[in-house]
Amino acid sequence: MRPKRMVKEKDEQEKEKAPMLEPVAPVQKVKLAQDTGTGLGQDEAEAWDGDSAIKLYLKEIGEVPLLTPEEEVALAARIKKGDKKAREQMIKANLRLVVKIAHDYENYGLPLLDLISEGNIGLMKAVERFDPAKGGKLSTYAAWWIKQAIKRALANQAKTIRLPVHLVDKIARMRRVAMQLQEELGREPTDEELAEEMGLSPTRVALMRTAGIRPASLDAPIGDDDNNTYSEMIADEQASSPYDRLEDETVRDMLRELMKSLEPREAEILSYRFGLDGGPERTLEEVGEKFHVTRERIRQIQNIALRKLRRMIEKLESV
Repeated sequence: MRPKRMVKEKDEQEKEKAPMLEPVAPVQKVKLAQDTGTGLGQDEAEAWDGDSAIKLYLKEIGEVPLLTPEEEVALAARIKKGDKKAREQMIKANLRLVVKIAHDYENYGLPLLDLISEGNIGLMKAVERFDPAKGGKLSTYAAWWIKQAIKRALANQAKTIRLPVHLVDKIARMRRVAMQLQEELGREPTDEELAEEMGLSPTRVALMRTAGIRPASLDAPIGDDDNNTYSEMIADEQASSPYDRLEDETVRDMLRELMKSLEPREAEILSYRFGLDGGPERTLEEVGEKFHVTRERIRQIQNIALRKLRRMIEKLESV
């Protein structure tokens, strides 16, 4: 895994490259976002009517011509040779994708302009790494980098109660599915309808909906008299929040997926030992009795399996 300091320094270096694309004051931070496919229509632009900086930004990026597949290939070849103008053109020609993706992550605690600014860093990384010889469009490849940059920023600084990155992604997907269903049904979908569409349980969808609500400040007044605040009505600290329960469920889901790469016996022992089978956690002796081996043998198998899982997790985090 890369040290956090190195990652931070690298991000700062990426941000230093952005000024070449900055033409106007409040929009300077966000001068890089577009979809090479459909683009933003008038209705989407009007959705942000209250923010003049966003309106100006959308107007400017809407005037940038899209690239043909042939132009993408030609620019990518020039970028590999260090052509800065080609890099700038490629970025500017893909300027709506960040806005579209950033819109999915609104209301998590960061303003839209900041989300776009962070997503721009991901777009720049994608442009520099894009290899058309491997197949696929830049917009498809860049979407992953943009989402990672935005989710990292959200996980680091967005909320008083911070959502893990993987939960941010799941909740964003749930919101997109909910919007699609609302258009089809003409009303807000129920938890059951969302659950069926996403392949999840209604309980899990309800938890995700609750976890996705941005928390209010504890110092914010309740009502119009300004006499009482939320901090005076704090709930029981021992009670589990939707964040805790959803995090527990998500971690278990991730472990189950990773455990599919283990030997069947290793996976079965870990599942039984730590209660991933739905039961309680068991002692080494209890697991040994079930599998007819000594507690020391169970410990050895457990440690081997955990090391494998740790390596898999480290590999995922280093991507």
